[in-house]
Amino acid sequence: MKETPPAKTTATAKAPAAKKAVANKTVAKKTAATKTVAKKAVTKKAAAKKTAPAKTSAAAKKTAPGKTAPARKPESRTAMVRRARRINRELAELYPYAHPELDFTNPFELLVATVLSAQTTDLRVNQTTPRLFARCPTPEDMAAMPPEELEELIRPTGFFRAKTKSLLGLSAALRDRFDGKVPGRLADLVTLPGVGRKTANVVLGNAFGVPGITVDTHFGRLARRFGWTTAEDAEKVEADVAAIFPKSEWTMLSHRVVFHGRRVCHSRKPACGACAIAPLCPAYGEGETDPDKAKKLLKYELGGQPGQRLKPPPGYPGQPAPPLAAP
Repeated sequence: MKETPPAKTTATAKAPAAKKAVANKTVAKKTAATKTVAKKAVTKKAAAKKTAPAKTSAAAKKTAPGKTAPARKPESRTAMVRRARRINRELAELYPYAHPELDFTNPFELLVATVLSAQTTDLRVNQTTPRLFARCPTPEDMAAMPPEELEELIRPTGFFRAKTKSLLGLSAALRDRFDGKVPGRLADLVTLPGVGRKTANVVLGNAFGVPGITVDTHFGRLARRFGWTTAEDAEKVEADVAAIFPKSEWTMLSHRVVFHGRRVCHSRKPACGACAIAPLCPAYGEGETDPDKAKKLLKYELGGQPGQRLKPPPGYPGQPAPPLAAP
């Protein structure tokens, strides 16, 4: 029985030790938890540091000069007119050889060719008119032609039945009302069948030397891209542009803008990277901006291809267009 007291003493001694061990474990757990929280906090701070510079860099890029073009400020009327006239001067340097791209030798031929040019290319008209004018060189000759024969002659230009009706009507009107001659006044020209303001201005400007603005699809498209007008209606476009430029510039302005629209500033994919007036154009960037890729989009003489006239005027730097291929 002498062994009993020491046994009690050992059990009593072990109890505080166990309690101490439990306490130590609890402290260790709390310490570990504290370290985990601290690690998470450090991780969050590190992540925040990495994220913050990226956001700052992105914001800096938006405002950094030369990186992204700033928003264009509202343009005053005076500034727009100055820019528009500078564009005209730049186009004059780019196309000193600009001209009407329909072959003609007199006002009647130009009138007929312009009527035929609706919904087709000037090239196709130029390839078609030699046979037509050989068969009927005057209004009297054309008015007397059987409709079926005239339809066959102008068939390559498309919409040949409607165009035949217009040509026969205007030829008869010229014969009966104007002594077989094309009138040199807008008010008279627009009374002829198939002749609107666009056709009348083409004839007046290029056959009679009377200034006029020709608003075709190319001219209207570029006038809107240049910020000269927001109108879609051809007569409204004409009025808006006429208010910007002196009357003496109207005819040649029309040629230059149409030349640029056909060669560079195309409808679907403008060659912005090869455009000489890109710094002046509010619509820059709508098309291909890479210079090498844009250069491949150039057409006619700028692209090393034939022009639209079979008989181009002196000074034209491109190749004459080929005649219509035999059927």
